[in-house]
Amino acid sequence: MKTKLLLATLLCFLPSGSPSAQTVDEIIKKTIDARGGIDKIRAVASERISGRVAFSQGLEGTVVLELERPHKLYSEVTVDGQKVLRAYDGKSAGWTVNPFTENKDVVEMSADELKEMPDESDLDGPLVDYKSKGAQVELVGKENSDGKAVYRLKITTKSGEIRSYLIDGATFLTIKWEGTRKVGNELLPWESLLSDYREVQGLKFPFKIDQGSPGTEYKQTLTVDKVEINPKIDQSHFAKPAAAQAATSATGSAASKP
Repeated sequence: MKTKLLLATLLCFLPSGSPSAQTVDEIIKKTIDARGGIDKIRAVASERISGRVAFSQGLEGTVVLELERPHKLYSEVTVDGQKVLRAYDGKSAGWTVNPFTENKDVVEMSADELKEMPDESDLDGPLVDYKSKGAQVELVGKENSDGKAVYRLKITTKSGEIRSYLIDGATFLTIKWEGTRKVGNELLPWESLLSDYREVQGLKFPFKIDQGSPGTEYKQTLTVDKVEINPKIDQSHFAKPAAAQAATSATGSAASKP
């Protein structure tokens, strides 16, 4: 079995003119299969990810991310008893609550934020059915990343966002993506490293994600504690948060700390 795997890996990296060279769609299919296969991916109607986050400034907190088809999203990050909330109704409206900013009220997402939400809330990920989503994927080439042979795929989404995904040439799991992210009023280069893949109900998930903007103080590490497949999610999470409820959530979280 190990010999077959070694041979398969070597064949993946023959010169581009070889009949065994990988095409974009072949790499994408292998990536989808590595995650668990298209049928298992499409069988996921909802998902909840819970974990811990550590920021470069020394702050730590907890994270809960909930997704539900077709494009609903809810996230909360709790730091020092204060909750940063984001909610998207899956259609055309989204809101944020950030007690660490001057405006602590419920704020409607901007047009630019809303434009990115369908991609961010996509349960399947950008490679599944990318053509029907209006995206373009280009095989940039093969390279070395931290001692691993990887394929670099360039993805241009329907919204115009451009990202590069590095696909491990041996496992065909995504180990890194590179792009940009708006932090405050700045558009910064951003990268996310995915590792510690584990299987949950036949699907592979990264249980550690290191991300940030190279050369800046913006760095954070997410450690996943639990992945739930098809949990029942409170539908009020995807609606506009009530300011009073947001304040109560923050107070309650602080009160529950040991």
